[in-house]
Amino acid sequence: MNSMAEDLVVLLGPDAQPIGTADRMAVHTHETPLHLAFSCYLMNAEDQTLLTRRALTKRTWPGVWTNSCCGHPKPGEPMEAAIARRVREELGGTATMIRPLLPDFRYEAIDASGIRENEVCPVFVATLEGALTPDPGEVMETRWVDPEVLGDVAGRAPWMLSPWCVDQVTQMDPAQLTSELGLARS
Repeated sequence: MNSMAEDLVVLLGPDAQPIGTADRMAVHTHETPLHLAFSCYLMNAEDQTLLTRRALTKRTWPGVWTNSCCGHPKPGEPMEAAIARRVREELGGTATMIRPLLPDFRYEAIDASGIRENEVCPVFVATLEGALTPDPGEVMETRWVDPEVLGDVAGRAPWMLSPWCVDQVTQMDPAQLTSELGLARS
């Protein structure tokens, strides 16, 4: 998985349609072109969502709290397969019941180092099966929180979360995280 050919992102035109591919590391610069990504919020049996704190070695937003898992589908890879792959790689668990929440989410953000994110980034919710064994190169800390608490943090202290997480959470009702999976709040 270390070859350049295996670490490609899907480049998108202004209409969000694929126009080619590029190396993931070469794409994320001060002038990042629009490309395809995803975000996923993982839920547990207690109807809590998993927040992750990005490793300090991450190129962008190091040490920042964010949603459960983010990534980029490989060219031709179905989004659900990409999510399952990244949950396994980053967190050591298995994503099941993967459902779309914000299928048309798009954002731009600039990190403190000047690196620009520019993504069409559909947002999903899924359940997590298996124990968490985070890859320390990706995730330095995890925490399970009630969706309402996540909504409060995004609204009252947005600087504590990644900009995409804040935008996503403010665009969805916290109840969507559990209702999309058919989970019943007690």
